[in-house]
Amino acid sequence: MEVIKDKYGRGFRTLRVSLLQQCNLGCVYCVAGEEDGKQASAGKEGLLEASDLLAIIRRLHGQLQLENIRLTGGEPLLYPGLAGLISGIRAAGIPAIRLTTNGFLLGRQAVQLKAAGLEALNVSLDAVDEDVFFRISRRHSAKRVIEGIDAAVQAGLNVKLNAVVMKGVNDSQIMPLLDFAFSRGLRIRFLEVMAMGHLHNQAGQYLVSQEEILETIGRHHRLEPLPRALSATARYWKTEAGHVFGIIANESEPFCRDCDRLRLDSSGNIYGCLSSNQPIRLSLQEAEEEWNGKLERALLQKQALRFTGSELSMLRIGG
Repeated sequence: MEVIKDKYGRGFRTLRVSLLQQCNLGCVYCVAGEEDGKQASAGKEGLLEASDLLAIIRRLHGQLQLENIRLTGGEPLLYPGLAGLISGIRAAGIPAIRLTTNGFLLGRQAVQLKAAGLEALNVSLDAVDEDVFFRISRRHSAKRVIEGIDAAVQAGLNVKLNAVVMKGVNDSQIMPLLDFAFSRGLRIRFLEVMAMGHLHNQAGQYLVSQEEILETIGRHHRLEPLPRALSATARYWKTEAGHVFGIIANESEPFCRDCDRLRLDSSGNIYGCLSSNQPIRLSLQEAEEEWNGKLERALLQKQALRFTGSELSMLRIGG
C-alpha cells in the first residue's frame, strides 16, 4: 500500500473525530458572547449515523494504518451510543483510543467508557475557582468536573488535564490548577489561546505566552525541560519534585513541521489543518483511489511553519 506523505515527510497517523457540534458549556474561547446563557449548538443537520461514521473510520484506518484516534466534539459525552462507537473502533484494530471532554458528564459515564475500550482522556479544566470557572465557561461546574475527573481516575482511565489560559479571564488560575493536578498525580497541559472562530482576529489580546506561563510557574518550582516527542503538540517540563506539566504553544512555538493529524467532522468532511480548513467531503460510495486523492488534498492543507487560525469555530471542528 502506497504511503501518503508530503514533501516534509508528514503523513496521517492520528485521526481526530468531531462527533457532534453541540456542547453543554459555553466557553468564551469557543463560542461568541451572544450565545451566553444558551447551550452551544450548531444543530444536528447533516450529522452522520454512527454506523456510517464507524465505516468511515474503519476505511481510513485501512488506508492509513492509524496509530491512534481521539474523539472530540463539541462535547463527545453528549453523543448517543458513544460506548458502542468506542467498542467498534476497538474492534477495528486502532491501537490507541482517546477522548477529550469538558468532564461535565464524566462522573456518570467513566466506568462505561472504560469497559467499552477507552484508554485515556483529556479533561478540560480551565479553573478550579468556581467564580473564575463561570467567567470562562458560563456554568458553575468546577466541582462537578472535578468529581468527574476523580471518577475517571477511579475507573482506571489515564487522565490528563487541559487548561486554556486567557489573559484577564483565568490567568490567575495557573498555579491553583498546577497544584490541583500535582495533588492528584495528574499531568496538566496549559494551552495558549487559539485564533479560531470569533477570536480569529483578536486572540492576541488574550494570549498568555509559553514564556509567561513558565515565568509564573518558575517562581514556585525549579524546572527541567524534557525532550519533545515526535508529532507531539505539547512540550513538557519536570519540577524538582518530579511532577510533570506541559504547554501547548501553538502561537509561541508552533508544531506544524511534523504534525500527523487528520480531522474528521460529524458530517463526513476531512481537514488536514485547523488553519487551512476547507472541508473535503468523503463518501462511502467512492473508490479507494478517490479517497487517496482527497487525503492528498487534505495533506496539502497543512501549514509549513506555523498555525494561522481561521474563522471556523472549534465547536464545529473539534479541539
